Amino acid sequence: MGWYEHELGWPVSEALPPGLVTGVRFDALDVPAEAGFAMLNRFPRPGQLGPVALDGHRIRLLVAAGSAEELPGLLEWLEWGGIPLDLAGLGAGRVMRAPAHPEWGRREAAYDRSSPVWLRPPRPGFEVESTVPALRVSGGADGSGVPIGLSALVAALATACHRITLRTRSQDQPWAFSYASRMVAGTRPRSLTS
Repeated sequence: MGWYEHELGWPVSEALPPGLVTGVRFDALDVPAEAGFAMLNRFPRPGQLGPVALDGHRIRLLVAAGSAEELPGLLEWLEWGGIPLDLAGLGAGRVMRAPAHPEWGRREAAYDRSSPVWLRPPRPGFEVESTVPALRVSGGADGSGVPIGLSALVAALATACHRITLRTRSQDQPWAFSYASRMVAGTRPRSLTS
Protein backbone atom coordinates (compact mmCIF):
# COMPACT_ATOMS: atom_id res chain seq x y z
CA MET A 1 0.00 0.00 0.00
CA GLY A 2 3.05 2.26 0.24
CA TRP A 3 2.75 3.00 -3.49
CA TYR A 4 -0.55 4.81 -2.95
CA GLU A 5 0.59 6.75 0.08
CA HIS A 6 4.17 7.61 -0.85
CA GLU A 7 4.19 7.88 -4.65
CA LEU A 8 0.64 9.06 -5.33
CA GLY A 9 -0.18 10.79 -2.04
CA TRP A 10 -3.55 9.03 -1.73
CA PRO A 11 -5.03 8.34 1.72
CA VAL A 12 -5.43 4.69 2.69
CA SER A 13 -7.88 3.32 5.25
CA GLU A 14 -6.71 1.79 8.51
CA ALA A 15 -9.03 -1.22 8.19
CA LEU A 16 -7.93 -4.62 6.94
CA PRO A 17 -7.66 -5.12 4.08
CA PRO A 18 -6.69 -1.52 3.47
CA GLY A 19 -8.60 0.44 0.86
CA LEU A 20 -8.45 3.81 -0.87
CA VAL A 21 -10.32 6.59 0.91
CA THR A 22 -12.61 8.46 -1.47
CA GLY A 23 -13.69 12.05 -1.10
CA VAL A 24 -10.21 13.43 -0.40
CA ARG A 25 -8.22 13.33 -3.64
CA PHE A 26 -10.92 11.73 -5.81
CA ASP A 27 -14.36 10.15 -5.83
CA ALA A 28 -15.35 7.08 -7.83
CA LEU A 29 -18.32 6.29 -10.04
CA ASP A 30 -19.36 2.66 -9.56
CA VAL A 31 -21.07 0.98 -12.54
CA PRO A 32 -21.57 -2.53 -13.94
CA ALA A 33 -18.54 -3.78 -15.84
CA GLU A 34 -20.43 -3.75 -19.14
CA ALA A 35 -21.19 -0.03 -18.81
CA GLY A 36 -17.62 0.69 -17.73
CA PHE A 37 -16.15 -1.14 -20.70
CA ALA A 38 -18.49 0.82 -22.97
CA MET A 39 -16.91 4.02 -21.59
CA LEU A 40 -13.40 2.67 -22.16
CA ASN A 41 -14.36 2.00 -25.78
CA ARG A 42 -16.06 5.37 -26.17
CA PHE A 43 -13.14 7.32 -24.71
CA PRO A 44 -10.14 5.27 -25.86
CA ARG A 45 -7.39 7.77 -25.04
CA PRO A 46 -5.90 7.04 -21.60
CA GLY A 47 -5.85 10.74 -20.69
CA GLN A 48 -9.59 11.23 -21.16
CA LEU A 49 -11.06 9.18 -18.33
CA GLY A 50 -8.41 9.11 -15.67
CA PRO A 51 -7.76 5.97 -13.61
CA VAL A 52 -10.22 3.09 -14.02
CA ALA A 53 -10.34 -0.05 -11.85
CA LEU A 54 -12.15 -3.37 -12.23
CA ASP A 55 -13.46 -4.90 -9.00
CA GLY A 56 -15.34 -8.12 -9.69
CA HIS A 57 -18.25 -7.30 -11.99
CA ARG A 58 -18.04 -3.57 -11.22
CA ILE A 59 -15.92 -0.81 -12.70
CA ARG A 60 -14.83 2.21 -10.71
CA LEU A 61 -14.04 5.36 -12.68
CA LEU A 62 -12.12 7.93 -10.66
CA VAL A 63 -13.56 11.42 -10.85
CA ALA A 64 -12.89 14.71 -9.08
CA ALA A 65 -13.47 14.86 -5.33
CA GLY A 66 -17.00 16.09 -4.59
CA SER A 67 -18.47 14.52 -7.73
CA ALA A 68 -20.32 11.80 -5.81
CA GLU A 69 -22.21 14.49 -3.90
CA GLU A 70 -23.13 16.20 -7.17
CA LEU A 71 -24.25 12.97 -8.88
CA PRO A 72 -27.97 13.00 -7.90
CA GLY A 73 -28.40 16.63 -8.95
CA LEU A 74 -26.46 16.07 -12.15
CA LEU A 75 -28.62 13.04 -13.04
CA GLU A 76 -31.72 15.14 -12.39
CA TRP A 77 -30.37 17.96 -14.58
CA LEU A 78 -29.60 15.45 -17.35
CA GLU A 79 -33.23 14.27 -17.05
CA TRP A 80 -32.36 10.84 -15.61
CA GLY A 81 -34.02 11.61 -12.27
CA GLY A 82 -36.51 8.99 -11.13
CA ILE A 83 -35.14 6.36 -13.52
CA PRO A 84 -33.49 3.47 -11.65
CA LEU A 85 -29.87 3.23 -12.78
CA ASP A 86 -27.15 0.92 -11.53
CA LEU A 87 -24.84 3.94 -11.11
CA ALA A 88 -23.50 5.07 -7.74
CA GLY A 89 -20.94 7.51 -6.46
CA LEU A 90 -18.36 6.73 -3.79
CA GLY A 91 -17.54 10.00 -2.07
CA ALA A 92 -16.56 11.41 1.30
CA GLY A 93 -16.32 8.83 4.07
CA ARG A 94 -16.33 5.84 1.71
CA VAL A 95 -13.58 3.36 0.87
CA MET A 96 -12.95 1.40 -2.32
CA ARG A 97 -10.88 -1.76 -2.47
CA ALA A 98 -7.39 -0.92 -3.59
CA PRO A 99 -6.15 -2.58 -6.76
CA ALA A 100 -2.62 -3.93 -6.67
CA HIS A 101 0.26 -1.96 -8.13
CA PRO A 102 -0.20 -2.01 -11.94
CA GLU A 103 2.99 -4.01 -12.41
CA TRP A 104 1.93 -6.57 -9.80
CA GLY A 105 -1.76 -6.77 -10.74
CA ARG A 106 -1.53 -9.76 -13.08
CA ARG A 107 0.59 -11.78 -10.66
CA GLU A 108 -1.68 -11.03 -7.70
CA ALA A 109 -4.84 -11.65 -9.73
CA ALA A 110 -3.52 -15.11 -10.60
CA TYR A 111 -3.67 -16.00 -6.88
CA ASP A 112 -6.82 -14.09 -5.97
CA ARG A 113 -9.27 -13.68 -8.83
CA SER A 114 -11.50 -11.49 -6.67
CA SER A 115 -8.84 -8.82 -6.15
CA PRO A 116 -9.39 -5.55 -8.01
CA VAL A 117 -7.06 -4.59 -10.88
CA TRP A 118 -6.30 -1.38 -12.73
CA LEU A 119 -7.62 -1.17 -16.28
CA ARG A 120 -6.14 2.33 -16.61
CA PRO A 121 -3.74 2.83 -13.71
CA PRO A 122 -2.87 6.15 -12.10
CA ARG A 123 0.39 7.61 -13.25
CA PRO A 124 2.96 8.73 -10.68
CA GLY A 125 4.08 12.31 -11.25
CA PHE A 126 0.63 13.42 -12.45
CA GLU A 127 -1.72 15.05 -9.96
CA VAL A 128 -4.93 13.04 -9.83
CA GLU A 129 -6.93 16.27 -9.86
CA SER A 130 -5.70 17.12 -13.37
CA THR A 131 -6.39 13.66 -14.82
CA VAL A 132 -9.96 12.92 -13.68
CA PRO A 133 -13.28 14.17 -15.07
CA ALA A 134 -14.65 17.13 -13.14
CA LEU A 135 -17.77 19.28 -13.26
CA ARG A 136 -16.27 21.78 -15.68
CA VAL A 137 -16.22 22.42 -19.37
CA SER A 138 -13.13 20.79 -20.80
CA GLY A 139 -11.79 19.26 -23.92
CA GLY A 140 -9.42 20.60 -26.49
CA ALA A 141 -10.36 21.18 -30.11
CA ASP A 142 -7.32 19.15 -31.08
CA GLY A 143 -8.61 16.05 -29.21
CA SER A 144 -5.70 16.14 -26.78
CA GLY A 145 -5.59 14.19 -23.54
CA VAL A 146 -7.75 16.69 -21.65
CA PRO A 147 -10.27 14.84 -19.44
CA ILE A 148 -13.88 14.96 -20.55
CA GLY A 149 -16.31 16.85 -18.38
CA LEU A 150 -18.16 15.07 -15.60
CA SER A 151 -21.55 15.85 -17.14
CA ALA A 152 -20.57 14.17 -20.43
CA LEU A 153 -19.25 11.12 -18.56
CA VAL A 154 -22.34 10.81 -16.35
CA ALA A 155 -24.67 11.20 -19.35
CA ALA A 156 -22.82 8.44 -21.22
CA LEU A 157 -22.73 6.17 -18.14
CA ALA A 158 -26.44 6.71 -17.44
CA THR A 159 -27.25 5.79 -21.04
CA ALA A 160 -25.07 2.66 -20.88
CA CYS A 161 -26.59 1.58 -17.53
CA HIS A 162 -30.12 2.17 -18.83
CA ARG A 163 -29.43 0.11 -21.96
CA ILE A 164 -28.29 -2.78 -19.77
CA THR A 165 -31.47 -2.49 -17.69
CA LEU A 166 -33.69 -2.41 -20.76
CA ARG A 167 -31.93 -5.39 -22.32
CA THR A 168 -32.20 -7.52 -19.17
CA ARG A 169 -35.86 -6.59 -18.69
CA SER A 170 -36.72 -7.27 -22.32
CA GLN A 171 -35.60 -10.87 -21.90
CA ASP A 172 -38.25 -11.29 -19.21
CA GLN A 173 -41.03 -9.33 -20.88
CA PRO A 174 -41.45 -8.41 -24.54
CA TRP A 175 -41.66 -4.75 -25.53
CA ALA A 176 -45.22 -3.48 -25.17
CA PHE A 177 -45.26 -1.50 -28.41
CA SER A 178 -43.45 -3.80 -30.82
CA TYR A 179 -45.44 -5.73 -33.40
CA ALA A 180 -43.74 -9.00 -32.40
CA SER A 181 -44.55 -8.55 -28.71
CA ARG A 182 -48.19 -7.78 -29.50
CA MET A 183 -48.39 -10.93 -31.64
CA VAL A 184 -46.90 -13.03 -28.82
CA ALA A 185 -49.41 -11.53 -26.38
CA GLY A 186 -52.26 -12.20 -28.83
CA THR A 187 -53.17 -8.53 -29.24
CA ARG A 188 -52.44 -7.47 -32.77
CA PRO A 189 -52.42 -3.76 -33.64
CA ARG A 190 -55.83 -2.31 -34.60
CA SER A 191 -54.79 -1.59 -38.15
CA LEU A 192 -54.43 -5.35 -38.72
CA THR A 193 -57.66 -6.39 -36.98
CA SER A 194 -60.18 -3.95 -38.45
